[in-house]
Amino acid sequence: MKKLIIFFLFLSPCIIYSQFLPVVTPESVGLSSTRLAFIDTLFNNQIAESVIPGGVVLVARHGKIAYRKAFGYKSLEPQKEVVSIETIYDLASVTKPVATATAIMMLVEQGKIGLFDYVKKYIPNFAPSIDSSGKERNADIYHLLTHTSGLPDYIQADKILAKYSNPTRFDIINEIATVKRNNIPGKEFTYSCLNFITLAEIVSRVSGKTIDKFTKEEIYKPLGMMNTFYLPPNNRIKDIAPTERNSDGSMIRGVVHDPLASLAKGISGNAGLFSNVDDLAIFMQMMMNGGIYNNTRILGKFTVEQMTKPYKHVSFAGRGLGWDCDSDYMGQRGDIFTDHCYGHTGFTGTSILAVPEKDLFFIILTNRIHPSPKTNLLAFRRLIANIIAASIIE
Repeated sequence: MKKLIIFFLFLSPCIIYSQFLPVVTPESVGLSSTRLAFIDTLFNNQIAESVIPGGVVLVARHGKIAYRKAFGYKSLEPQKEVVSIETIYDLASVTKPVATATAIMMLVEQGKIGLFDYVKKYIPNFAPSIDSSGKERNADIYHLLTHTSGLPDYIQADKILAKYSNPTRFDIINEIATVKRNNIPGKEFTYSCLNFITLAEIVSRVSGKTIDKFTKEEIYKPLGMMNTFYLPPNNRIKDIAPTERNSDGSMIRGVVHDPLASLAKGISGNAGLFSNVDDLAIFMQMMMNGGIYNNTRILGKFTVEQMTKPYKHVSFAGRGLGWDCDSDYMGQRGDIFTDHCYGHTGFTGTSILAVPEKDLFFIILTNRIHPSPKTNLLAFRRLIANIIAASIIE
């Protein structure tokens, strides 16, 4: 009996950490396998035309994976390596909803921060914007989440390096706190990495944990997302698709591509997360379930609803709380799906999209900037979305 108990104690972590979505035939969840096969043709054509080296696509409906395939290569240089379903990608800006926004909203739910708290409450030197009458206007956390804070889109890493020889995250946040504002909070939408670097700093100051530790302990480990992490360990580098060349000719692999996230030693709110399709499917199913997966609740149902609805109080907005719902960046929705979607894209060639009214989501992971960033995936993502939309037969 004692041996049996020991066996189950040993086995239980495997049970906890292997709860991937079940794989079924497309027809069993109301999708056409014949129509989904058009993805194969499209993907292989894009590889042949050197738009992408390869990638992985996953389509899930009703909590089950209906389509999941890997295509082409994860690496072309210095040697060719074939993509697999398990290949891990630098998610780039997909980090924003999957890590930072989720962490912020968890702290809101715990009563530790307020959505409309001024940023300066947590970062005292976070400067206000000045309106036309000379009045100070302070940005709040909501403004950061919806990209309406008035911050510019980016600060070039070279500017920070010129000022600090070995910048820390505190140096970076100081530059963001004092950078010249583009506008007053709430007036205009400007997609900005600076918003989410600031949000990650707030997570750290409130929780006492940096964004990598918070998300690992509070989100990914409880969900069993064991292939999702900041700062990939050395033994996982071989599983990661490289991005582009460094200035010295070496290939960036297992290190975040984004320059500001790289300055922050790979731990940032705008980029830095690595993952694969099966892990992201768990996260997306958690969102589709209203914040819960496999009896583990990460967010409240009403919180998920608020995060994934568009806020259109300013021009060119249509953003949710950390999610893109209906902005001009929403090309991955395609031409057929309705406005009620939410998702995000990443510069490296990653994208996720959920269509709640069809109980469906899909994930596209590529490293389109490998070996150099010369292609645009807007048309490609749109075409894949159209194929998936047309595959719904019931």
